This record gives sequence, structure tokens and C-alpha cells, in this order.
Amino acid sequence: MSRRFGSTVVIVGLVGAAVVAQTTPSVVRKGLTDVPGLKVGHHTLTERPTGCTVILAEAGAVAGVDVRGGGPGTRETDLLDPVNMVQQVHAIVLSGGSAFGLDAATGTVRYLEEKGVGFDVRVAKVPIVPAAILFDLGVGDAKVRPTADCGYRAAQAASDGPVQEGDIGAGAGASVGKMGPPGRSMKAGIGTASFVQADGLVVAAIVAVNAVGDVVDPATGKVIAGLRTADGKGLADVRALLRSGAFGRPAARPGENTTIGVVATNARLTKAQASKVAQMAHDGFARAISPVHTPNDGDTIFALATGAYEGDANVGVIGALAAEAMADAIVRAATQSKGLPAMGLPSISTMPR
Repeated sequence: MSRRFGSTVVIVGLVGAAVVAQTTPSVVRKGLTDVPGLKVGHHTLTERPTGCTVILAEAGAVAGVDVRGGGPGTRETDLLDPVNMVQQVHAIVLSGGSAFGLDAATGTVRYLEEKGVGFDVRVAKVPIVPAAILFDLGVGDAKVRPTADCGYRAAQAASDGPVQEGDIGAGAGASVGKMGPPGRSMKAGIGTASFVQADGLVVAAIVAVNAVGDVVDPATGKVIAGLRTADGKGLADVRALLRSGAFGRPAARPGENTTIGVVATNARLTKAQASKVAQMAHDGFARAISPVHTPNDGDTIFALATGAYEGDANVGVIGALAAEAMADAIVRAATQSKGLPAMGLPSISTMPR
């Protein structure tokens, strides 16, 4: 197994009584598009900024979903219930713009219909395009939000090349660290990560991070982006503030939040299994965002399975890898952001030293 952004991968096994450790060079991978058959495209409205991100599965992919936040904004999630008829989706749309941003999925549907992609109902092919949104209307002009044209353009731009990260697409207006007073948040964005195993199994994630909480690097346990100190020069660490009672009665500001993402694999899964993988992937949210799944977040993860992998699908392994990939992608979403200093949203790279 190789981690997308690391110096080594350590494989530990038992040979008799001896413990053997191997290291192999890491491989820089493309992210979600390491799963064959998937394409990713972004469209950014730079005048605010906001935007949308489209994940295309034009040949169809089995899908599941798990919604954990208390304030979700979604489209077509009921269709993904394993008891319901349609078995495959053709795209997933992640968008800024709160509920207005759900309109982006309409543009992606139009793009796919023009290409003849969709669920065949004899008189037409109906593209199946679930979607989820995050709230970024407080960044810039709230009248600028993703429309159907945004979803169409993102689908047009989709490719199977390396996925662009940072302040782009659905992550263009994303921020983190909103447990405290206004003016102390930080910028985040889009991140992606993937694992490719020696037998050909691929598990990957993409995420737009717009959380109430802080971003924590699971490798170190340290906060890397989130609520800043009063002087704006350091990180307050919400975990410590909560434990000390320093917040009194903390309340995230309503309607500024939500982390949305997709995990994907080339394994063959049922809808029920894909939903279990989406459920397990939320462990990645919990490892890399604190607090998470709050009443003021709409945290949602979709899972896609393209089915090209010939080996046996171990759902437990795939779900565990999905959580790891998601945690890595969240960290990438923070570290790859350049920030919006003019709007009072520095990133890791633009924080005062």
C-alpha cells in the first residue's frame, strides 16, 4: 500500500517470531482520479469566490451516502437507499452557495444528457446526479453563487488527470475555525488523496472542508488550521478551550459550515456496501476535524464503486482505507489553500509568523 503524500510506507509483518519492516518510496498520485473511470472538474466564480466540483462517472458507478451533520443540503440522497430502484449514478456534484448551489447539479445533468449518458427509461436517458452543498455565502457577495451553468462548466472541465486542490471549485469559499468570534477563522479548500495497493485495489477521497471546527493533522495530533487566537497570530485549539470551559456556552454561528466529500474505489460493491463505506469514511472526518458533525454542519460523504477491480471486495478494508484517505484529503484541503488575506481569511501559508 502506498500513501499519496509521504516519504515512506511501512509494511509490518510477522515471520515466525521476528517483526519485519519494509520501506518503499511513496508515489505521488492523482488523487480521486486514480480510480479508473472517474473524472473531476471544477468551476470557480472568482468574483466572490465560490464554485462547484463535479465528479463524473459516465459509465455508471454504484453509490451510497451517509449524512451526519445537523444542517445538510442535499439532492437525490433518497435514491441511494439500497431498497430503492436505481443502482448507479453518473456524477456527484459538490457545491458552495448553500441551497442555491444545488442548482449546479442541473447543469451537470444537462451536460450528461447531451452526451447520451443516463438511466434508460426508453423515452430518454436520465442522468442520475446526487449533490451536496456547503454554506459559504458569508465570504464575499452572497448574491454570487453557483448556478446550473457552473455545474455544466465544471463537467466540461472534468478530466482523469491529477486533481487540482486548494481554493478552487466547491472549496473556493470554504473556511474553518468558526467556534469563536467572527474574524478569527481561516481558509481551507479542496483536498484529495488516494491509496493504490499492489493487487490493483484503489481507494481515494476528495473533500471540500468548510467546518465549524479546527483541522487536526492525525499524524501529529496538532491543529494546523482553525480558530485563531485574539491577536490573529496563533491557533487557539478549540479542543483545549472546550475542555477548560473557556467558551462558556459555545455555539457555532448558524449557516457558515459543512464539509462534503466523496470516497471512491474500483472494487465491486452493492449499494448497501457502498453506504457502509461512506459511513466508515466519516471516521476520517472525526480524525481530522474537531469538533465535527455538529448541529450547525451538514457533513455528508458519498461513496462510489466503479467495479473494475477483479479481486474480492473486503468492505471492512475498503472502508478503513476510505477513512484514511479522507483524513489525508482534509489535511491537504488546509495545506493547499493560499488563503484570502484581503477578506481576513489567512491560510497556513499566509498566517503571520
